[in-house]
Amino acid sequence: MEHHRKLVYSNRMPIRWGDQDAMGHVNNTVYFRYMEQTRIEWLESFGFDTAITQTEGPVIVNASCTFLVPLTYPGTVECRMSCGTPGRSSVPTYYELRLVGDDTLYAEGAAKLVWINPSTGKSIPLPEALRASCLQP
Repeated sequence: MEHHRKLVYSNRMPIRWGDQDAMGHVNNTVYFRYMEQTRIEWLESFGFDTAITQTEGPVIVNASCTFLVPLTYPGTVECRMSCGTPGRSSVPTYYELRLVGDDTLYAEGAAKLVWINPSTGKSIPLPEALRASCLQP
């Protein structure tokens, strides 16, 4: 079965010296921060409020990362985010992490985003602008 994936956002972030661990490479938890920052910027590009007091918004119900080549300081990470086919209230998202100027795939990840009403904790339909972004050719 072929899965639909559409590139929807890309950003660049500097690797900070403090992102490294005792092994001299970027700590595994930081890769999730790179993906999170990309996802937040993508949502903000639609004008979605990412403040804690929002009346609706996304939660992540699962996340994964496959570490292929260690990232090290100094450098600039490019994180490319793609969406899969959205459901009623959720959309699968995928991430590719590379260094700027290097086509090597350093890591790849995924996270399932579910749109919810925080006051009820229940899922609600994805906003149409977000759904359209994932579906438009």
